[in-house]
Amino acid sequence: MYGMFRNKLRELLRKGEPTLGTHVHTTWPGVIEVIGHTGVFDYVEFTSTYAPYDLYVLDDMARAAELVDLSLMIKVDLEPRAYLAQKAISSGFNAILFADLFDAEDARECVRAVKTEPKGVNGFGLWRMAGYVFLDKGKPLSVKDYVDYLNDIVIAVMIERKSAVENLEEILSVGGIDMVQFGPGDYSISIGHPGDLAHPDVKEAEMKVIKTALDMGVRPRVELNDAKDMKKYMDLGVKDFCIGTDVKILSDWCREVGGEARRLLSKR
Repeated sequence: MYGMFRNKLRELLRKGEPTLGTHVHTTWPGVIEVIGHTGVFDYVEFTSTYAPYDLYVLDDMARAAELVDLSLMIKVDLEPRAYLAQKAISSGFNAILFADLFDAEDARECVRAVKTEPKGVNGFGLWRMAGYVFLDKGKPLSVKDYVDYLNDIVIAVMIERKSAVENLEEILSVGGIDMVQFGPGDYSISIGHPGDLAHPDVKEAEMKVIKTALDMGVRPRVELNDAKDMKKYMDLGVKDFCIGTDVKILSDWCREVGGEARRLLSKR
């Protein structure tokens, strides 16, 4: 615990426990509460790279996550990734997923954006996670708690470029990286086979990322649309999954249930 905040995802990683998350593009905080009330997930990833949002909504999403005992991750764009990461952290997000790494220097930049000095660039800030005026329930907030909170933010990185796969060992050797995820879509574009997620080179790169991460003590995280696909990754040693996305779930329901309703009406 850090003053007002708990980083549930960090606690699970520290214990070596498996973790389960789900994605949202929706910025309405109520969606996070609905997910939390199920008691199923450990964290929610706000995939901000695909959704419009403002800085005010980050505060509200963090408040909702705290109400239902969820950690909160944000996936941030290539630029301005340091700014976006720091704003999310200041709101109370517990984890940052950095997209579009090309090499180890990118990885070091991601770590610097999250950690405090001397490993990073963060210092004293009158942020929401510091109680705005460095108070927690009316009592002074410990600066040590503040520093511990920042340094315990979970750092995850996407490996989705050809150069990132080629520099994989160097990237994963950067201190401070907790989780790594392969991105088949961008990787397929990077190697000249856009959209061919089943291409042998894409599958080979995915296995390289997972096995190398496990060998180097970095947790590989896998994104899936359905839990039925988890077992083959679990057999490899993967313990961290993020399944489902709100917009796809809604789209699938509209197609399946709405489509069936439309077919029934068309028969009359």
